[in-house]
This record gives sequence, structure tokens and C-alpha cells, in this order.
Amino acid sequence: MAAEVGSWSTAQQHEGVFALDGELAVDEEDLNDGEVNGNWTPQEKALHEARLKAKAKRRLRKSSSRNSTSDSLSESGELVPGGDSPKGKVNANDRKSRTGKGRGLPKKGGAGGKGVWGAAGMVYEDEEPDARDPNYDEGDTVYATVVPELDEKMLEKTVNPIVQEYFEHGDTKEVQALLKGLNLGAHKYEFSSLAVSLSLEGKASHRELTSRLLSDLSGKVLSQADMARAFDKILKELPELILDTPEAPKMLGQFLARAIADHVLPMAFLERYKGKVDCVHARAALDRAAVLLSMKREIVRLDNVWGVGGGLRPVKHLVKEMILLLKEYLVSGEVSEAERCLRDLEVPHFHHEIVYEAIVMVLESTGDTAIHMMMKLLQSFWKSGLITVDQMNRGFQRVYDELPEICLDVPHAHSIMESFVDLCYQESVITKHLRDTCPSRGRKRFVSEGDGGAVKN
Repeated sequence: MAAEVGSWSTAQQHEGVFALDGELAVDEEDLNDGEVNGNWTPQEKALHEARLKAKAKRRLRKSSSRNSTSDSLSESGELVPGGDSPKGKVNANDRKSRTGKGRGLPKKGGAGGKGVWGAAGMVYEDEEPDARDPNYDEGDTVYATVVPELDEKMLEKTVNPIVQEYFEHGDTKEVQALLKGLNLGAHKYEFSSLAVSLSLEGKASHRELTSRLLSDLSGKVLSQADMARAFDKILKELPELILDTPEAPKMLGQFLARAIADHVLPMAFLERYKGKVDCVHARAALDRAAVLLSMKREIVRLDNVWGVGGGLRPVKHLVKEMILLLKEYLVSGEVSEAERCLRDLEVPHFHHEIVYEAIVMVLESTGDTAIHMMMKLLQSFWKSGLITVDQMNRGFQRVYDELPEICLDVPHAHSIMESFVDLCYQESVITKHLRDTCPSRGRKRFVSEGDGGAVKN
């Protein structure tokens, strides 16, 4: 053992690298001497050689971490030249073997591991597509946008804005295009029932637009069976509709008659309910429809069952309606009923006519009752916003312009007009400027008889 310690202590070093050749040579000489002197047995010799190789490998690993240019030992103890990796670093992505075995080539010829293209010159065969693959694509696949089917709640939320907007623009083609973009599914018929229910709460013009919409949608978007199913539902809901619209049975009867005349509903629709209706309101609606259909075309035209809406009416007809409205008010004195009738005419641009007719009735009346009642009516129209400032001024101005002609039939028209204008101004019905522009008739004062009865200018 003394010879071993001496051999390792005298080993030369060169820049941190041990001279392995010299060490191995010294060890072999010591072993030979030990064998000659008889100091080593075969077992001790083998154990000693194994220890020497282990020490050499450990020192080689320490030196290789400091200097990558150092040599390595194989299992047999022979020196193998080292690699050219950077000093003190090990490339983790290097595919070469780091165990000291092999020829230093990439594993599996460069075709192993993830994210590799495979070995050079490798040709892949065509694989059959797997039907269970999420990206599986058949050759004749046609892609289309899938619109989910609307349930009953979503249908009502979607249809209500469409119908309300239609009441404003009246374009049935736009409604038809919007419905084609929706997946109504089994609830398709409910569009008609919702449209009719909304029109019952609206104006006569809304009901006319609804009848036109049902006629245009029939056969394109909705079938006769869908329309019949919709009216069946409305007949069942009549007791609830009456709570908001007392005249719902009468209106629904007109809807039925108009739908049958427009071929929206089959002619045998009313026959199905004969003797099978227990609800009083539904029976009233069916009877109303039967009466309208039984009348001669010369007497009743179902195309005008809702009347001509708004400004489409003739001016003479509107004037007669307003005069009748004022006469009924003078008899009943119900301001609210007069307001409702005026709104139903749907001619806000023609409200100056009712102001004109009201003033003319005041000038032609006898007594102060008509003056105060008409002032009260105009005041109510003004406060509710039913008649605007422009329409009010225009109605008074028309009377001012025609006052000389009115005086031919009503001699005291000027004095009555002045008192009525002052009363309206006191109640804030008209403006001060309108009161000041009221024409006044100057009094003609005669001079003394000595002047020959001449009139003084």
C-alpha cells in the first residue's frame, strides 16, 4: 500500500488534467514488484485493479466538468478522446448519447422523440381517415349555419319588437325576411296569434296592417293550417284579452271575416265551431264573423272592415267626423270621450280643423253655455298635448281670416269672438300674440243731423 500512495502522490498534473498514462505505468510496475516479492494474492490484485479504475473514472469526471477537452475512459480502461461541447456546460437538447457508449450519432437515426420529421428519406404511406377523429371530414360534407329553435318565451321576446316596428314602417317584406332568419320550429303559428293580440290593444290602423301582414305571409311563411291554429289559440284566450280590450270579441270577429275573405283561413273554419263553443265571448266573435261574411259585397266591403286609416281618409269625411264629435260633446259633456274619438281619427296634422269647427259653433250658438264648454274642451286638448301650439294657432287664424264672411250670417260674430278669445287667453289656451291679432270691428259713430247724416271716419 505504501507503493500505491507513493505512486499517486508523485503523479504529475498539467493545467488541471492528470497524466493518466504515467499513473497507469507506475501502478503496473508496483503490481509486478508485488507479485515477484509475493506480497499480492490474485484476489487482492483484482480488487486493487478495480479500485484503481474507479478512482481514475472519478477523477476523469471531475476534470471533464472543468475542461470538456479531457479524455474519457472506456469500461476496459482505455482512453477515448472527449467531445467539443462548451466548457462547463452540457447541452440538454443534444441527441447524442452522454453515457460514453456508441458512436456519438443521434438516437434512432434522428427519428426518435416528439416534434421530429423522421429519418432522412423516410416516405409515409397514406393512412385511412378515422371516423372517430374530431377533424374527420367526409368528401361530400356541406356546412351550413345552424340557428337554434326558439322556445315559447324567446319567441315572444323576439316577435314583439318585430311587430311593433312593423306598425311604424308597414313593410311586410321586411317582416318576411326577418322571419325567414328565425328558427320558429313548432311554434311558427304563434307569430300570428301574437301579432293579432298586439293589434287588439292598438289602433284601427294597426289592425289593418296586421290583416295585410297575415295576407302577405300566407302561403310563403305560414300555411292555412298555421293560421287556423293561431286563431284557435286566440279564441281560447278571449276571456283574458277582454280584461285589457273589452271590444276584443267584436274585433276578433272582424279579423276572422277579413282572413276568410283574403283566403288566409279556409272557408270551412267557421263551420267547425258550430254547436261546439261553450265560451260566450268566442261565440260572439264567431257570430260577428258570420254576419260580416253573409252580407252582400255592395253593402260591406271586407277590405275596409277596419276603415281607411289616418290621412288616407277624404277631407270631407274627416270634417264630418269632427263636427259629429263636437255635437256629441255639447250633448254629453264628456271630455275624455271626445279625446278618445279625436285620437282614433289618427290625423294629428289635421287637428286645426276641430279648433276651427269649435270656434264656428261658438259663434253660431246662442248663450254662454257653448262658449264655456268649448273653452273647456280646447283647454283639455291643450293640456294633454293632443293639439299642439301650431295647430291651435292655425285654427284660430283661419277663423280670423274668414270672420268678415261669418259676420254676414252672424252679425255679432266680432263681439262673440273677442269675448271667447279673452276667455281662452285667461285660461292659458292661447298665447298673448294670438289674442292681440284678433280682429276687432270699429264702431261707426254718426255726427249730428246738421251734417246731413254723414258717417265720421
